[in-house]
Amino acid sequence: MTRAVIARQYGGIADLVVADLPTAPLEPGQVRLAVKAAAINPADLKRLRGEFGRNEKSLPLRLGSEVSGVVTEVSPDAVGPAGPIAVGDEVVGYPVSGGLAADVVAKAGSVLPKPTSLGWSEAAGLLLGAVTAFHLVEAAAIGEGDRVIVHGATGAVGSAAVQLARLRGAEVFGTASAARDDAVRALGAVPVRYGPGLEDRLRALLPDGADAALDTVGSDEALDASVALVRDRSRVVTVAGFARAAELGIRLLGNGPGADPGTELRANARLPMLHLAGEGRLVGPPVIEFPLDRVREAMTLVASGHAGGKVVLLP
Repeated sequence: MTRAVIARQYGGIADLVVADLPTAPLEPGQVRLAVKAAAINPADLKRLRGEFGRNEKSLPLRLGSEVSGVVTEVSPDAVGPAGPIAVGDEVVGYPVSGGLAADVVAKAGSVLPKPTSLGWSEAAGLLLGAVTAFHLVEAAAIGEGDRVIVHGATGAVGSAAVQLARLRGAEVFGTASAARDDAVRALGAVPVRYGPGLEDRLRALLPDGADAALDTVGSDEALDASVALVRDRSRVVTVAGFARAAELGIRLLGNGPGADPGTELRANARLPMLHLAGEGRLVGPPVIEFPLDRVREAMTLVASGHAGGKVVLLP
């Protein structure tokens, strides 16, 4: 048996419970992990609410796509992106299914070595944001000398995008609340307060415009300011504002209608992102830890949109 977060129906946070479930036997190409930390993402809330569709046959619903942990069992052909996987390996699992649990079965292709310099919680909450940010930076062709706007510069995706753009030699202008100015500066970006007048504040800093804009917020003001300052709309990309982005003719990335999912690109970015993090050149967001039994409280914080870091459950 294993303890896992489940919902017996699609609905809301109140429907979440921690239950004892039977452990499933491994199939070829799978491994079992004892979970040390499991990250919660907004996508987990959307799945719980049925926003990705409702399949009653999938109930009880299990959530969680990012974990870190120790390998406890492997199938004979368990080979991950970094090579064969062995019992006792300390690893990161992404993407996995049902990661909010004491243990999880994952495809070997989703299991990668955990950098020794990263704690369990930091490792669990890194990859989704980092590979999404890598997709943004790649899609906008960020390079040496570019002046880049990053909207939502202190979120999990935005903070990674700032760092990756700077590693490529770009000058970055990061939008966030005024209370997050120091956090933006710590990432090496110029802070710009979001809200009414955003375009004017950006233009005061960028009188000749910007070369690219990476959006993780999806607000009209962020997208409108981006197209006003970036001449080449192919270098304005978003993972959030799909409806407005389609109207403006800018690039959509992710799982929305008409968006480029970047599946192979993101999968191939996992090992490089972990290497950068292990070297201290890519720092994930602060982590906020909760025990597994407090999943409703943790999920409520994620739902607020103002967690101030990556929310992680500790089984």
